[in-house]
Amino acid sequence: MLKKLVSICALGALLPINAFAQEKEPTRYDRALAAGYKAQFICSGLWNGGKSLADIKADELTGIYDRIADIVPTLPEEIDESERQVRVAFADDAPPRVAIWNRSSGCTSMPIGSAGLKTGAPVKARVFADDRPWPMGDITPAPVKSASQFAARAVTEKAFDASTYGEGSKTSAVLIVHNNGIIAEQYKAGHDLHTGQRTWSVAKSIAGTLIGHSVQQNMAHVGAKAALPQWQKFGDPRSAITLDNLMRMASGLTSDTAGNRTDGIYMGATSVSQQATSWSLLEQPGTKFRYANNDILLAVLAAQAAHEDKRNKLGNYMPEKHDFDPVAFFQKLDMTRTYVETDWQDNYILSSQVWTTARDLGRLGQLYLNNGVWNGERLLPEDWRDYVSAASGPQPDGDFGYGATFWLMNKSAGVPKDTLAAFGNRGQYLVIIPSMDLVIVRRGYDSGDGRFDIAAFTRDIVKALAP
Repeated sequence: MLKKLVSICALGALLPINAFAQEKEPTRYDRALAAGYKAQFICSGLWNGGKSLADIKADELTGIYDRIADIVPTLPEEIDESERQVRVAFADDAPPRVAIWNRSSGCTSMPIGSAGLKTGAPVKARVFADDRPWPMGDITPAPVKSASQFAARAVTEKAFDASTYGEGSKTSAVLIVHNNGIIAEQYKAGHDLHTGQRTWSVAKSIAGTLIGHSVQQNMAHVGAKAALPQWQKFGDPRSAITLDNLMRMASGLTSDTAGNRTDGIYMGATSVSQQATSWSLLEQPGTKFRYANNDILLAVLAAQAAHEDKRNKLGNYMPEKHDFDPVAFFQKLDMTRTYVETDWQDNYILSSQVWTTARDLGRLGQLYLNNGVWNGERLLPEDWRDYVSAASGPQPDGDFGYGATFWLMNKSAGVPKDTLAAFGNRGQYLVIIPSMDLVIVRRGYDSGDGRFDIAAFTRDIVKALAP
């Protein structure tokens, strides 16, 4: 208690007298953030995820940021099914926060007072492949029954017991893919194989995969400097930051908070290109690990900038080959229910804001098991799996290492050393073990009070499938 008081006093010495006022009464900005968060999650949950409003309120709008947790339930929502819009009021004298859905990128959170999304060419309908066999589609042949598969299913069932892998954890889906076949799959009540959830920071590994596709297209290079327009004036030292630095969380940039808080972008409709590019350099690039949403947001911006630069130099520009286009990539990979959302200025929010299903994450994992080849086409460079799983940059403290947009489970007892993984808030996990031809997907609605132990779960699945 004394230590806590000292910390509060030390912080208070640096802040204005009224800095703690929001603990007593939410500010207008807090209410605006809460309204934006609620509009976004209801919009995405309904039309990306295929969920009921009751499930969204029970799962997505609980266990959330303390800053807005008590405000969100008090704000009324208005759902416009015909226009695919959600509006949430936060003040009597201000327009509501609005989120608008489209079939390409999902939901977009609009700034307060905006007239709506800009118009453009009609968005093509998605092409689903539910009538094709797994993994190209969702027809799943009955797996060969074996003792190891029964053991894996038993471990899967334990993941839904809130006391086995983390007291109070809330598992919504588990998928186990072994030797290219689904051997275990289970969902919470109200969810099924087509239910989408937000990936949170699993999106960072998806971003790394999309960048890998750009490298395969010879549109981007990881060793190149991140040629962002905002960093090219007056000898800006940030112009030395490479795409590799950003992918390894080693940009050297500062921000208002370390880690995974980007409130203005996630809840306030600030654009990625406005906020993520604004932070100054604090460390020499490539020397210090600092987990940050901004690094991945900037990596994607840099990849997009590389595409634009290359397009400008090409006389034979073809959109289907030269654009940074997540939708086209996921259609190739048969991840047909994956939505990469954007801000209102069309910047991808690929640090967190991707909605997808357990099966689509299973397909992503299978792409890495196939060493970047899907349905006979090379989508990633031949050495991309080695690159993203190499701990060649500065490393974090703790139980896991870090490669390039992927976590490494090389320090986890009972887990093969070649295991790479994507981790996300609220218990989103994609674990890939090339040496076992194994993909493990676990989705959840965990809160700070109950976290899922992915290392223990992975260890038990590995043990169940061991010869």
